Amino acid sequence: MTDQGLRIGIAGITGRVGRLLVEEVQAAGAVLAGGTVRDKAKATGLPEGLALFTDMAGLAAVSDVVIDFTHADTAIPHAQALADHDTAWVLGTTGLSEAQQAAVLKAAETIGVVHAANFSAGVTLVRRLAQMMGQALPAESYDAEIVEMHHRQKVDAPSGTALAIGEAVAKGRGVALADVKESGRDGHTGPRKPGAIGFAALRGGQIVGEHEVLFTSADEQITLTHRAFDRRVFATGAVRAALWVQDRPAGYYGMEEVLGLPPC
Repeated sequence: MTDQGLRIGIAGITGRVGRLLVEEVQAAGAVLAGGTVRDKAKATGLPEGLALFTDMAGLAAVSDVVIDFTHADTAIPHAQALADHDTAWVLGTTGLSEAQQAAVLKAAETIGVVHAANFSAGVTLVRRLAQMMGQALPAESYDAEIVEMHHRQKVDAPSGTALAIGEAVAKGRGVALADVKESGRDGHTGPRKPGAIGFAALRGGQIVGEHEVLFTSADEQITLTHRAFDRRVFATGAVRAALWVQDRPAGYYGMEEVLGLPPC
């Protein structure tokens, strides 16, 4: 199948990223198959004649790939609908529960799923570098801290991207993030625990997303920084993932595979 024949559906098409995805799908020369909305009567400003659905099953039936930046609560029904229709899935939803993650992995036994906390190529590379640094820099000597800042409307903290970076550091160190995560320090906390991975979340204005990873020893500090200036970077990366996954066998993939990075 050529990119020009690929039918891409957009879940939550009237959202901030959803509307950018409309533009990016069209710019890529793919077919905009339709989108899901909560209320068709309020879905304005979309291409004339575009197919709109209030459930994933309808969109999955007319799409080869669906890009989904909706909500964790939709993960289980979306996974079932997409698997039932053999429709590939590009999923940008974070904060999944164990049951929701299990549903995504179950769907990946039937369809291609690209799941990422952040579809930016830059963030993907920061995660890879963070994993390499976690492996190379001894935890007893180098303290790892992750600082993120987002717009005032963001409701979760730390961000999904910050947690994904933390997971990368933990993987490099051969530990589980849940066992070493320190977030939201306040009051008399005592000295920093050896091997901890710390998180700090800042909120203000309309910052799209800033993430900084710091490895600090007694003698030096290494810092990785990524700043997103426009949400379009997420839409561009998601469409890139959709074009990539169309010819892939069923499986659970990340942006590392989309970018062609070697296994680490």
